[in-house]
Amino acid sequence: MRNNLADWLTHLESLHPKTIALGLERVALVKKRLKLNPDFPIIIVGGTNGKGSVCSMLESILHAAGYKVGCYTSPHLLDYNERVRIAKQQASDAELCASFELIEQVRGDTALTYFEFGTLAAMQCFIAHKVDVAILEVGLGGRLDAVNVFDADVSVVTSVDIDHVDYLGDTREKISFEKAGIFRHGHVAICADTDVPDALRMHAGDIGAELWCIGSEFGFTAHQGQWDYRSKVGSRSALPHPALRGAFQLHNASAVLAALDALKDKTPVSMEAVRRGLSEVELTGRFQFVPGKPQLILDVAHNPHAARSLAQNLANLPPAKTFAVIAMLKDKDMAGVVQALDAQVDVWLVAGIDAPRGATRVELTQVLKDAGVRGEVVVCDSIAESLHEASKRAGENDRIAAFGSFYTVAEVMQVRGMRTR
Repeated sequence: MRNNLADWLTHLESLHPKTIALGLERVALVKKRLKLNPDFPIIIVGGTNGKGSVCSMLESILHAAGYKVGCYTSPHLLDYNERVRIAKQQASDAELCASFELIEQVRGDTALTYFEFGTLAAMQCFIAHKVDVAILEVGLGGRLDAVNVFDADVSVVTSVDIDHVDYLGDTREKISFEKAGIFRHGHVAICADTDVPDALRMHAGDIGAELWCIGSEFGFTAHQGQWDYRSKVGSRSALPHPALRGAFQLHNASAVLAALDALKDKTPVSMEAVRRGLSEVELTGRFQFVPGKPQLILDVAHNPHAARSLAQNLANLPPAKTFAVIAMLKDKDMAGVVQALDAQVDVWLVAGIDAPRGATRVELTQVLKDAGVRGEVVVCDSIAESLHEASKRAGENDRIAAFGSFYTVAEVMQVRGMRTR
């Protein structure tokens, strides 16, 4: 008997022998048994990096426009409830448990993964709440990801870079084919990567999706303190910069407005809602500044593409000594992340992650040594100790950047007593 959310999540983790098992057969079968047939528009968001930002901006703007928005994202930082939001409020333990119970009753001997179970539960919650529009973030890849069991009215690929090579392939072309799997015939498919892979273009053409690429079908122009957006269907001028920090947020915001353009007949959005949504958007752990001195910056960057973005963002800040609190998963390109950030880090405070895929402090330290980083390397027993040591060493005008994994950011947040929105 499972009496609470923690019990259910433990149960979900035990159902399938693999944490990641791509494929739509299992989830499609249970979806059919549940009769999950949403009658509201669905936006599916995939990509190597930027998915969370795009989902949060879409959610914020559509909410500001008066729509009841369902938003499903992953992974979570502190609480599972972060993954399922309705009208910008996290789903309660009770309704998540009720959805899990419903799925358990109909799945029979179908062994769903943790993510598949959660995806079906999120959609069941959205249907029960009669949302006006749903935003679904791809967990891994796209073509065989559980969210792709639902048809997108508009799909977004934010960026394409090397990550999850064991599942998606070791080239941008192979990876882009997997990500383009969320495109649908007769519907707009958006790509916010300035270097559009040929495989993505080809797949869109093969299935008859209408591909909109940044720099051609839509784009932006930045001005001092404002920016302008234009697309093949219209334009919006003198927009405020998104409340999310980072050099690539205008690319993400442009993709958001392109998606809204594609859905303008179903969910029209006013200029007022766009401005308010961009100004009020929140997203924990993406180049997030925590008040206080020394300055603490949280970023879940865990692959070279995201690390290059973080490095650029750090380089754009006023000069300061930078202490890196780093811990990573061992199946990530640890060397690529370290190399991308080497020029911006003065002291590396290294810890391990106590999880099945976590790299030990010894493994990560060896990566830093092999990379020949210019900064001092300090080995710590835990992420909490790394943060404590960084705080002790840093002056009030220095900064601490905690990155490398969702686990890293989550533990720093717990130490600081922070909550997600």
